[in-house]
Amino acid sequence: MITRRAECSCGQLSATCSGEPYRIAVCHCLACKRKTGSAFGFGAWFRQNDVTVEGNATEFVRVGDDGGRITNLFCAKCGGTVLWSIDKIPGVVAVSAGTFADLSFPPPTVSVYHESRRYPWVEISSEPLEKRG
Repeated sequence: MITRRAECSCGQLSATCSGEPYRIAVCHCLACKRKTGSAFGFGAWFRQNDVTVEGNATEFVRVGDDGGRITNLFCAKCGGTVLWSIDKIPGVVAVSAGTFADLSFPPPTVSVYHESRRYPWVEISSEPLEKRG
């Protein structure tokens, strides 16, 4: 069985995930953009029993557009969000896919959420983008 380790920028907070994620998704909602500081969120969803969290995490809870509570766990030292859960999806946690720092990590299986909030220049593709300059 494959095991992957995700961690924050300073390495103090980590999540070790066993097995393959059952969903890998890109989200264009405004909350994910704010959380990542990027054009979208990129998350891998695992069953809670397959994820072991180590380190000192701080929680931030917000209410989503549909009324569900999203609990974000981020590093108390560097502030990097490593994982989150949604109360309306019990037994499941999402890990910020970029925190695996693994170029062989699988591409999204669910291409987008909140497509109406996607920046018009963002196109998700499994093919490499053309390099310029």
